[in-house]
Amino acid sequence: MQERQRRAFDAAMEAARCAYAGQDWSRAFAQLERAHILGQRRVGAHTLTHWWMLKVGWQRRDGREMRGQGLRLLAALLMSRLWVPTGNTGGANVNPLQPMPIPDALRDVMEER
Repeated sequence: MQERQRRAFDAAMEAARCAYAGQDWSRAFAQLERAHILGQRRVGAHTLTHWWMLKVGWQRRDGREMRGQGLRLLAALLMSRLWVPTGNTGGANVNPLQPMPIPDALRDVMEER
């Protein structure tokens, strides 16, 4: 992961942790989706975002999200280096194999320079 992308990933994860600490589950999850897009090509970063999504699902008592994140955690560990659906936000509300458009706010950060 290039340095700009790493800093953006770290900032999104920090914002997610702060929102989580403040019990703002929606904001935490939105930041985790951002972090997921940024970090999904790295096993550690990808797995970390799914772990935190699972934690948010637990706090929300959202069984669908918890089940989905359990499967995605395993897939992140096994598949991140082989193939990931670019732009996918990582929540259980989206198909885990579906590529998605990269948001404009992240496109510049993710471009190789």
